[in-house]
Amino acid sequence: MNYLLNSPVLNTYGVYKFEGPLEPEEARERLSGDFISAIGYESTAALLSKLLRRIVLVDRITVEMEPGDTALVFRLHTRLPEGKVLSMAEIADVDYDLSWLERVS
Repeated sequence: MNYLLNSPVLNTYGVYKFEGPLEPEEARERLSGDFISAIGYESTAALLSKLLRRIVLVDRITVEMEPGDTALVFRLHTRLPEGKVLSMAEIADVDYDLSWLERVS
């Protein structure tokens, strides 16, 4: 399964490979097929929709990756204050990167 995640949180034990940062073009190529969005905020989904040129839905789900699963990860470089929700304009101005997470075993 392919996922789209807010952060590289590992909810299951295993061996993972974490690569990045990725340019938006490479991210689009890697996530070219079907995926499940676990993006929890409208502003993040809107920015990712723009970057990936695909509709990204908001769905606050917990992902438990199985061996062979992959995920495109949107990773902020700073921790936001408790309860702070950024607008799309604000989130676009914060340092972030796109990365690729794969559960190997």
